[in-house]
Amino acid sequence: MISLFNSGLETLLLPFSFTFMHQAFMIVLLVAIPTSVLSCFLVLKGWSLMGDAISHSVLPGVILAYVLSIPYAIGAFAAGMFCALATGFIKDNSRLKEDTVMGVVFSSMFGLGLVLMTKVETGVHLDHILFGDVLGVSWTDVLEAGGIALLVISFILFKGRDLLVFVFDHQHAKAIGLPVNLLHYGLLSILSLTIVGALKAVGMILVVAMLIAPGAIAFLLTRKFQSMMLIALFISTLTSFLGVYLSFFIDSAPAPTIIMLMTLIFICVFFYSGYQTRRTSSLLGSENQQAKQQGLAPTKEACAE
Repeated sequence: MISLFNSGLETLLLPFSFTFMHQAFMIVLLVAIPTSVLSCFLVLKGWSLMGDAISHSVLPGVILAYVLSIPYAIGAFAAGMFCALATGFIKDNSRLKEDTVMGVVFSSMFGLGLVLMTKVETGVHLDHILFGDVLGVSWTDVLEAGGIALLVISFILFKGRDLLVFVFDHQHAKAIGLPVNLLHYGLLSILSLTIVGALKAVGMILVVAMLIAPGAIAFLLTRKFQSMMLIALFISTLTSFLGVYLSFFIDSAPAPTIIMLMTLIFICVFFYSGYQTRRTSSLLGSENQQAKQQGLAPTKEACAE
């Protein structure tokens, strides 16, 4: 029995005996922290499509960075910021709505990246850019993700309250004298940085889910912003860790496994919140009915007298 227990324990701890798994665990946790915090702002602001747009736009930046022999992170960040600035410029100088502009810009950038990919011989595998390669990262990639996470969290801690006002009511933030342009482009900048940090871990497509799902799940569970951030952070880090851990045993790609776990939690929370809403409505309805009956009782007695 003891030998069987030891054998089972060794099997469960097997993923922690490999260096590449240590690196995978570290980088997904470092990606989960800034993406979960930003997801709360994006969900409340209605900028989920902006995360999608910037994540798709980094492809030409990565290819051009390879051609110019500069770090991929620089090219990806420059492309992401160009996408954000172009979206703001076109929106301010046309009658088009923001979601329409984002659709045009990000699809154009993504198309440009695919054209460059076919014309330029690169050592970058397209699948790794699209879906990440968390098992192939190095300690340098982990340090890069850690530095980006530190920058993003520092900005949130420094400008968190102003960002919250800006997210909830842009006009009120402008009226009370907050630097709305700085907050707007600051949020876009840290969003671009976060996507760059997540590029090698989960790729440009799956990072969208990490920027939306934690905040969406937390939004269904609470009405307080601080609680929302804590829940989103807990869900993102938990699913990231479990996704890498489970992928080792079921022989699947870690990034899609993380997203599937987030999706499963979202479905469960969605049905739970719907049940809670119906239950609350039912209780309120019964309380109102009892109150009406109690209010009518004295009237009937008075009429009888």
